[in-house]
Amino acid sequence: MASDNLNASGAAVKAPVSPKLAAGLVLAVLGAVAFSAKAIIIKLAYRHGVDAVTLLMLRMLFALPIFVLMAWWASRGKPPLTRPDTLGVLGLGFIGYYLSSFLDFAGLQYVSASLERLILYLNPTLVLLLGWILYGRRVSRYQMLGMSISYAGVVLVFGHEITAQGRHAAWGALLVFLSAAAYAVYLVYSGELVRRLGSMRLVGLASTVACLCCILQFALLRPLTLEQIAPEVMWLSLLNATLCTVAPVLMVMMAVERIGASLTSQTGMVGPMSTITMGLLILGEPFTAWVAVGTVLVISGIYVFTRGPRPGA
Repeated sequence: MASDNLNASGAAVKAPVSPKLAAGLVLAVLGAVAFSAKAIIIKLAYRHGVDAVTLLMLRMLFALPIFVLMAWWASRGKPPLTRPDTLGVLGLGFIGYYLSSFLDFAGLQYVSASLERLILYLNPTLVLLLGWILYGRRVSRYQMLGMSISYAGVVLVFGHEITAQGRHAAWGALLVFLSAAAYAVYLVYSGELVRRLGSMRLVGLASTVACLCCILQFALLRPLTLEQIAPEVMWLSLLNATLCTVAPVLMVMMAVERIGASLTSQTGMVGPMSTITMGLLILGEPFTAWVAVGTVLVISGIYVFTRGPRPGA
């Protein structure tokens, strides 16, 4: 009742935050920060002369046992995959985890960690655009406004970076954008499989497929270079596989269970800011007024995009 939130004098008293809500928010924040640290670790590894094919293979090699265990755990007592489910897992694993990861790693060779994170943060808008193109779903004015604000922010930061870095920044930004698009395809087509298999089982199976693709790619393209990898790259890849790959996946899933997908997604807004902060402190990337304004525009646009009414609401 309303009177439960009043003290003896009739003044309003704030209801205490429930342990479940607090735990969910903490998990969501930690997951977003851990995801954001991925770009920082990749940029550090590139300083040791490694390439995207090798770096991605190492990340997936270290993560593979954990994803196999996750898939096995989530599959206990469940019926075996049907042929359509198997094809779906193979396709989603290739597009959503292998291809998107490879494009992201390749793009980070040419752009700053800050710009990479801002581009990836546009993912919800790409999901919406794919829904409009593939299924004719309507787009509300709030969504159009949010998209316009966010893309203006990315263009602002990109324009500043291409001025400083040259055409290589354009190539890197395109690769990262294609990475975001590939993951958006995964999200659009994964809905039915998630309902049938469950999120943990699908993530475990699809990520296992991606790990095997990355290892096979390395075996075909870089078969004799493993002994040339610096020890620092090995340790950074192990950190990337655990802290920035498996751990945030589990933390975000647990956060969704506690506070729901919407609030978890909104909490993820700390991601771009954490990447920019770590880029400044760890990588020495410049933090200019252009980056600051662009970041504010991207985050504000995504906030408007996710908070506005949907068509038909």
